[in-house]
Amino acid sequence: MITVGRLFRGYMCRVHSFSKLKNCCHYQTRPGYSSNWLLLRNVLPMAKSEPASSLTLKPQTFDYFLVLDFEATCDERENMHPQEIIEFPVLKVNSKTLETESIFHHYVEPDVHNKLTSFCIELTGIVQDMVDGKPHLTEVLTMFDKWMQDEGLLKPDTSFAFVTCGDWDLRKMLPSQCDYLHLPVTSYFKKWINIKKAFAGLTGTFPKGMQDMLTQLSIPHQGRHHSGIDDCKNIANILTTMLRRGYVFKITGSKT
Repeated sequence: MITVGRLFRGYMCRVHSFSKLKNCCHYQTRPGYSSNWLLLRNVLPMAKSEPASSLTLKPQTFDYFLVLDFEATCDERENMHPQEIIEFPVLKVNSKTLETESIFHHYVEPDVHNKLTSFCIELTGIVQDMVDGKPHLTEVLTMFDKWMQDEGLLKPDTSFAFVTCGDWDLRKMLPSQCDYLHLPVTSYFKKWINIKKAFAGLTGTFPKGMQDMLTQLSIPHQGRHHSGIDDCKNIANILTTMLRRGYVFKITGSKT
């Protein structure tokens, strides 16, 4: 038979064990619950960060994030002029649901250097057949503007921001090619979020690149690096992880 005395001694033993654990740096009680509740439930959890998916999203300035990552002609032996976009991918990410609602993705035939170098093919995984006969940038930009309209992104009551991994895509690449082709740069391309700068705002450290951000956020890399569409998907994963951690995004770059 278990006596009242034995029950009391057992309880005190558990209190003593709990006291030691409570002073350990790896122990954390649940907010709003007493230590007695934990003892009665026999729950002694080790402290760990709350899963990102369970965090409350903070209101964002933008309804949508448009994750963009160009791939362009290149050569390891010389700087090509003009450098030309050969892959044009954009993911439309809802800032409230974090879902990718739509994808714009086209390969682009260069106007000038229409034969890809072996270095470009090896770097990007884009082979000659993928660009031959495809629309040129002038047409792709028209197609993209129609996609923006069809997606409701150009409505007065809808806000969005492009998200890039660095400033190169919208500060240098698109403006330089449009300048060469005597094309105007549409106004919505003139502001963007450099996710590397945003990442530094969240963590206090400026990342070396996309892979560094993925590693620090414990996100597995998907697909092939320097594939534009795969890079967009990885950038979108970084974006949504930061959103779940409560980061509020703001414009970091612009070009007049």
